[in-house]
Amino acid sequence: MARIRLVEIENFRGIKTLKWRPKNGINCLIGPGDSCKTTILDAIDLCMSARRNLQFTDADFHGLVVESPVSITCTIGALEDRLKSIDAYGLFLRGFDPATGEVEEEPGKGLETVLTLNLTITSDLEPAWSLVSDRAAAQGQSRNLSWADRQRISPTRIGAGADQNLVWRRGSILNKLSDEKADASAAFVEAAREARAAFGDKAGKELIAALSAVREAAADLGIPVGGDVRAMLDAHSVSFSGGTISLHSEGGVPLRALGVGSTRLLIAGLQRKAAKEASVLLVDELEHGLEPHRILRLLHSMGSKEAGEPIQGFLTTHSPVALQELSGSQLWVVRHDDGSVLMECVGVADDVQSTIRVFPEAFLARSVIVCEGGSEVGLLRGLDRCRVAAGKPSLMALGVALVDAGGVDKIYKRAIALRKLGYRCQVLRDDDVQPDAAEEKAFVEGGGELTMWSNGRKLEQEVFICLDDDAIGALLDYAEELHDASHLNDHIKSVSGGVATYNDLRAEMLVGSLTGPQRELLGNASSLKKKGWFKSITWMEEATVRAIGPGLAKATGELSPTVEKLFASAVM
Repeated sequence: MARIRLVEIENFRGIKTLKWRPKNGINCLIGPGDSCKTTILDAIDLCMSARRNLQFTDADFHGLVVESPVSITCTIGALEDRLKSIDAYGLFLRGFDPATGEVEEEPGKGLETVLTLNLTITSDLEPAWSLVSDRAAAQGQSRNLSWADRQRISPTRIGAGADQNLVWRRGSILNKLSDEKADASAAFVEAAREARAAFGDKAGKELIAALSAVREAAADLGIPVGGDVRAMLDAHSVSFSGGTISLHSEGGVPLRALGVGSTRLLIAGLQRKAAKEASVLLVDELEHGLEPHRILRLLHSMGSKEAGEPIQGFLTTHSPVALQELSGSQLWVVRHDDGSVLMECVGVADDVQSTIRVFPEAFLARSVIVCEGGSEVGLLRGLDRCRVAAGKPSLMALGVALVDAGGVDKIYKRAIALRKLGYRCQVLRDDDVQPDAAEEKAFVEGGGELTMWSNGRKLEQEVFICLDDDAIGALLDYAEELHDASHLNDHIKSVSGGVATYNDLRAEMLVGSLTGPQRELLGNASSLKKKGWFKSITWMEEATVRAIGPGLAKATGELSPTVEKLFASAVM
C-alpha cells in the first residue's frame, strides 16, 4: 500500500516551485481556477506512472524556459518488503521523518524507510526517471525502479480515457486486481477459423462477378488457384491488441460504453479492491458526470469516512457538494503566487468546518465578501447585475463569492477563518450595532478589508436617506408589489407612534420632496426585523435592480462612494 509522503516540483508548466507533504488518505485540492491544481495531479501521474512513451513539448517548461529542466520528485513510503530490500534497492533507501516532513539520506531509528523517485526533462524533451540517493551518486551508481515495481505502485488516473481501465491491458486496474491472466490465443485461433468459413460462404454469393474474373485471369495465366477461388478472411491480418479482452455486461454490452459517471464510479470501486497493490488514485474534477448523490458515493468508495484510509486519493473539485462532504483535514487550498505554489490545509477548527458546511462556494472563489445579512448579499447581487448591464466587470466573473454571515455577531467567525487560509476577504456590515471590537481589529490587522455604512446607519437607512425621491418612489412601488399599502402603513404608524401614515408620505412626494426625518422614518420602517420590506436576498436584489442601482448616480451622502469603494476593491 504505497503512499506518497512528499511531492516536489520545479519548472513544470505553471509551477516554478512546489514542496508539499500530502495526507495519508484523501487530498482534495480546491481554490480558484488556474492555480495549478490539475498540473499537480499531472506531475504525480507522470512521475509515478508505468508508461514508457511520453511526449513533452516546450509548453511543459515553466515560462517556456527550456534551459531550466523540469524536475518532479515523489518520495514514496509504506513500502512493501520487496521495495525495502537491501539487495534490491540498497543505497537508494532513505529515511522520512514524519514529525518534520524532511527526508534523510539514510534510514534510521524513528524514520520511515522510503524511496524517492525523480522525473527530469531537459531541453531535448527526453524524460529520464531515476531513484534519488546522494550516497549512491557518490559511488557512481544510478538506477530506476524495476518495471514490475513501477507497475505495482503506479497510480490509477480517472479522467479522459478512464474507460481503458475496464480492459485487461498493461497498467489497467483490472491487471492489478489479481495475478490471474487470461490466454486468448486459442480462442482467437478457433474464432478465426469459424469466421473464415462463415465469411467465405457469404462472400461467394455477394462477389460472384469479381470471383469469376479472378478465376478466368488465373486460368489464363496458369496460376494454380483451384477451380473455386473464394473470398475469405485472412486471420493473420487481424490484429488483437492488449485491450481485446474487456468487461461486458450480462447482455454483452462492453462496460466501456457506460456513461462517464458510471465509469468513474466503477473504476474507483475497482481501485478499492486493488488497494493492496495500487493504492494511489488521481481524479481530476471528481464531480464530472456525477449527480450530487453519486459524488457522495464516489467519495465513500475511496474511504473518505474511514479511519483506515484505504486509498491515498489526489482529487480536484469545484463542487460545493464535495466540500460539504469532506472534512477540512482532507481539503487543501492551492495558492499560486508568481510561480510559487503553496498548499494550505483547511483544517478542522470549528469556525472553518462550520463555514465549509454553510458556505462551501466561498472556498472555491478567489476572494470573498462576508456580508452581515441577506440584505447586503441581495444589494451586491443587484448592483452586480446593474454594473454588468452597463458594461462593467462582474463580481462573479472575477471569482468573488458573497457570504451571508447571518448577523453582526457572526461576521468575523466567518471572515477570520477565510482570511487565515489566505483568501482575500472583505466585510460589509451595518453601523447601527457594533461587532466585537477585538475581532474586528484582528481581522483588519490580518489584512482584511472593512466597509460599513456611514454615521451609525444600517443599509435601509442609508438607502432612504441618500437616494432621491424618484428612486425612493420606485422602491415604494416595489414594496407595495411585495406586500401591500396597508402593511407598509402599519409599519410607518408603528415606528412614528401613529404620527405619520404611508399615504401622508406618498402625498408629500407628489407635491414636494421628502424631508430628512421622513426619509429616516422610511428607513426605520422598512428594516423592522423579520418584517422588513426587502429582508431577503431575492427581494433586496430586485429592489436594487429597479431602484437603488439606477438611483446611485443622483444619490447624495456616502452611499455611492461606499459602493464604488467596495467594488473597486473587490475587482483589484
